[in-house]
Amino acid sequence: MVKPKHTSSIQIMPSSTAVNARASKSASGKKPAGKNSTRKTGAAGAIGKPPHFYRAEAYSLCQENNVGHLLKRTTASLTRMIDQGVVPLGLTAMQWKPLVMICHGNLDTPAELSRKAMIDTGAMTRTLDRLETKGFLTRHRCEEDRRVVKLELTDSGRQVADGILPIVANSVNTHLDGFSHDEVVLLLDFLHRMISNGANPDDANARDDP
Repeated sequence: MVKPKHTSSIQIMPSSTAVNARASKSASGKKPAGKNSTRKTGAAGAIGKPPHFYRAEAYSLCQENNVGHLLKRTTASLTRMIDQGVVPLGLTAMQWKPLVMICHGNLDTPAELSRKAMIDTGAMTRTLDRLETKGFLTRHRCEEDRRVVKLELTDSGRQVADGILPIVANSVNTHLDGFSHDEVVLLLDFLHRMISNGANPDDANARDDP
């Protein structure tokens, strides 16, 4: 087993089939015959899908090389920096996200905020209570459906929400310091692909089939 190195790129060694094919081509000057010669190659340039990077072994899944663990650490670091930045605005870690989502996410009910922020309704209700006490938002019953509670930012709430965005942007840019524009675009593409694989595991597993 080859130990994974701490590097920003992962090199996958060519399969024995690909190595033999290149050797045969070099020796004869022609492409090797056989059914594999007509198969389409994947995006990585090898026949079929690249092998899985991780193995069910402790070293392979160690924290320093575990993508899931590194993503969790990155999220925690980002959240901590943003939480510290919004303190001068009179907000806590739980309070700044609802304000941004109401102001810029076109969300105006507690249920929508809970789903979007992935916070249980009880915790969201307590957060909204505190924001209302601070004068950042108001709540009223929907005229069309009295069971629905609508949220609306006050003038001071909108002013505070606008002040959060520069803090968020600065925190993210700090974590991306030294990345080129193309690297950030590539990172976003990788993350979206991971999310898509997780949301559609059957499709991802089907791609493993020969």
